Amino acid sequence: MSDTRVSFYGLAWRWHFYAGLFVAPFMILLALTGIVYLFKPQLDLALDGDLRRVIPAGAPLSADALLARVGELRPQAQVSKYLPPVAADRSAEFVVAENGRELSLFLDPYGGALLGSQDARYNLQAVARALHGELMLGTPGDRLIELAAGWGIVLVVSGLYLWWPRGRAWRGVLWPRLSARGRLFWRDLHAVLGFWGSLLLLFMLLSGMTWTGFWGKAFSGAWNHFPAAMWDAVPKSGLVAGSLNRASAQTVPWAVEDTPLPASDSHAAHGQHAGHGAGHAAHDAPAERPPSVGLQRVVDSANAAGVVPGYSITLPNGPEGVYTVSVFADDPRDDATLHLDRYSGRVLADVRWADYGLVARSVETGVMLHEGKLFGLANQVLMLLVCLCILLGSLSGLVMWWKRRPAGRFGAPPLPHALPLWKGAVLILAILGLAFPLVGLSLLLVWVLDRLLLSRLAARREVAERA
Repeated sequence: MSDTRVSFYGLAWRWHFYAGLFVAPFMILLALTGIVYLFKPQLDLALDGDLRRVIPAGAPLSADALLARVGELRPQAQVSKYLPPVAADRSAEFVVAENGRELSLFLDPYGGALLGSQDARYNLQAVARALHGELMLGTPGDRLIELAAGWGIVLVVSGLYLWWPRGRAWRGVLWPRLSARGRLFWRDLHAVLGFWGSLLLLFMLLSGMTWTGFWGKAFSGAWNHFPAAMWDAVPKSGLVAGSLNRASAQTVPWAVEDTPLPASDSHAAHGQHAGHGAGHAAHDAPAERPPSVGLQRVVDSANAAGVVPGYSITLPNGPEGVYTVSVFADDPRDDATLHLDRYSGRVLADVRWADYGLVARSVETGVMLHEGKLFGLANQVLMLLVCLCILLGSLSGLVMWWKRRPAGRFGAPPLPHALPLWKGAVLILAILGLAFPLVGLSLLLVWVLDRLLLSRLAARREVAERA
């Protein structure tokens, strides 16, 4: 191997080391929480089957009757969301706010009996999702996850360069040497898992980054657009549909997060209720707000519009709030987001797969594949294997570092001396830095820290040891 290759190999190894040490804890957390969310359908029934399963018994109660039942059971609670039963043997769910907590109440849709309740923010799935998306830290956690995902891309690129055999036997490259012991075994396991899982890992990182608050929002703003005319005749609230989402629960699909959230028009509805006989008096005196349409009418509208089971209904928040019917479907072609006026029941906006652009369709399909929902159990098993590869790859990397680390030392690979300008590497890092600005800024920061501080400390330590 030439001096140039040796020098650059040492630099790639150093950057791979830094990236791995930063990324590994995040990758382990993301893989573990991802496995939990990956098997949400099975875990929900296994852990909370008594809340979610019912025995069909005649005709189910209307949504209005179930809502009234919630009012009787929890008179101080404020209902924010309704999830109709997804099948005849499943319960109805209401999300309510009560005494500073958000609870999910599960009701038997046939008799209205309360099956039980669950903290909507601090149950297994909600916590796993919140940790996966923002470490339960809000915006700072979201930025850390985005940084980790970006550095994960650096890790994959530098890892592939280090993996390349360069004339070596393919044992330990395409398959591990199972007879090896110690650090060599961990090195083989790390390299082989990294190679075979590299493309899927890149897919997981990129599809996950579309949900981040910085890069993902910029990406959506640049590439995800709907015709403005879709909302020309619709009163707007000043909010976007994405305001209905939160880290622990998904309400509307990614594709519609940046679309306007309509507002209900109480004046128009009052005029319809008042009729023509009200004359000038209706304009002279403050009009009382008309009553909201019933919840069952919203259910009927969703069913008539062909919205697939599994949708949620977000209830209006405030006098100008709207009913939002939304399903984040396993098959993104079944995605639907409808906003209905709370007073008239009129559908103000109806966004479906047919309205998505190419980017929105690609992202939604990628997200469903990422979450293991696109083609059933086979998709879950595939993503489980990816998560296991991430876990083993991260753990084996940490074991390798610990085994080669000198006692009492950090153990970073030495910075090569007289390193020539390697145009390809500079170009790759520049592209990554421009494509992912947070990664670019952190790359510059680490490079400056490495050149001005870490490398000098290592050189002084070497001089001291020789003396």
